[in-house]
Amino acid sequence: MEALKLKTLDDLLASPDERVELIDGEIVRRPMARAEHGFVQGNAVAELDSFRRTAGPGGWWIASEISVHYEAHQCPSHDLAGWRKERLPERPRGVLEVIPDWVCEIVSPGHERKDTLTIFLLLQRHRVPWYWLIWPEDRTLVAYQLDRNAYRVVASIAAPGPEEQRARIPPFETVEIDLGYLFGG
Repeated sequence: MEALKLKTLDDLLASPDERVELIDGEIVRRPMARAEHGFVQGNAVAELDSFRRTAGPGGWWIASEISVHYEAHQCPSHDLAGWRKERLPERPRGVLEVIPDWVCEIVSPGHERKDTLTIFLLLQRHRVPWYWLIWPEDRTLVAYQLDRNAYRVVASIAAPGPEEQRARIPPFETVEIDLGYLFGG
């Protein structure tokens, strides 16, 4: 019986497949993009756009579908991730080796374990200060903040419908986020 060889970033970069990431030493396919996922992802970027502008409350690099190499056998592609410009003054390029200040995953049906456990523990271990999970179908957002060595919930919001509902959610609490719009209303 041959020993399982854990894949690395080199294996990921050499993969001919699109929409793949490196999770626990395995090259895995990302879920098929659904309309709900795409709308929430795009609307989240729009709602946070003022933070990306230098004239706003800015000072963030926020990117979608960005790969971050955390350790030898871990290089997930995050739905959204952000770095404070004070910590990363130059625009990120390529596969990042710099730990984000914020990550947001949009949970896909059938892939909940990856976002709610595997990525959760990876980010906690690497001390990513903020982690958001969004469930488009349930219209729910949970925001975590790193407190010493563990995440704690700082916001848990269920938007009842497409009507306007606003919330201040760390680390972007200087603006109100329109949750009706975020969830595609």
